[in-house]
Amino acid sequence: MAADRSADRVPDRDVAPVEVLMVEDNPGDARLAEEAFDALDRLVELTVVADGTAALDRLLSTDSAPPALVLLDLDLPDITGRNVLERLKSEPTVRHIPVVVFSSSDDPADIRETYDHHANAYMTKPRDADEFFRAIRRLDAFWFSTAALPGGGDA
Repeated sequence: MAADRSADRVPDRDVAPVEVLMVEDNPGDARLAEEAFDALDRLVELTVVADGTAALDRLLSTDSAPPALVLLDLDLPDITGRNVLERLKSEPTVRHIPVVVFSSSDDPADIRETYDHHANAYMTKPRDADEFFRAIRRLDAFWFSTAALPGGGDA
């Protein structure tokens, strides 16, 4: 039985949206993430960039407020996700932003290396669409309902 993805959810429009920056070069995964975030009870403003250069430009820019959370793929076409993570966590102005590595790799060496570079969490991307939606719901429940985030990004 397929999981209900839309389930008559109506986000509370009086609450400011939570901004999530997703660094993902796979258009299919990006689209699935957009659908999964749209199905949540919370308003999420999902910005997707397809490479590490665009991610660093967005995150290091002083022209916009930082996102509440970064979802970072490891395998990117230009600067690797590992290098993006290392750069972010070395910058005092943005190192407080939680970074969740969201990768198809389940290699223990990849997981260890991202934690060595101060990732806040590591999630292996599910291959199944229904599991992908469940993973986004769990991410939302923890980061935006349970955890206290810097900058007032908590629920």
